[in-house]
Amino acid sequence: MTPTTTPSSSHVIRWLLLFAGTVSLALGIVGVVVPGLPTTPFVLLAAACYAKGSPRLHSWLVHHRFLGPMVRDWERHRSLTRRTKTIAIASMLLMVGLSAWGFRAQPWALVGLATAGLVGALVVLRIPTREHNANAR
Repeated sequence: MTPTTTPSSSHVIRWLLLFAGTVSLALGIVGVVVPGLPTTPFVLLAAACYAKGSPRLHSWLVHHRFLGPMVRDWERHRSLTRRTKTIAIASMLLMVGLSAWGFRAQPWALVGLATAGLVGALVVLRIPTREHNANAR
C-alpha cells in the first residue's frame, strides 16, 4: 500500500468508495468484451476507490493475475508508454469508426460518438508519457 492509500476514516465514505469501486470494476470487466467500453480507466478508478475504501480489496486488485499488472504499472509510474497511448487512441478511433458506420443514418448519434471519441483521445493525450517501459525499475 502506498502512502496515498490510507483508508477513509468515515464509514459512509468507505461504503460509497466500495460501491463506486465495485461498479467501476464491473464496467471495466464488461469493457473487455464490449467494443467501445474502455477497460483500463474503469479498473484504475476501481483501484483508486478501493485504495481509500478497502486496503484488502485494493491489495486483491493489485495482485490479480490479469488486472494487477495495469494497476501496478499505473501506481508505480503514473504515466503511459508511447506504445500504450498509440494503441489506446488507435483502438478508440477504430471503435468510434465502426460505431459511426452503424449509426450513419442518425446525425445526432454521429456527433455524440465523435465528441466521446475526442474526449477519450484528449484524456489519453494528457496523461504523461514515458519513452520506454520502465517496469524493470
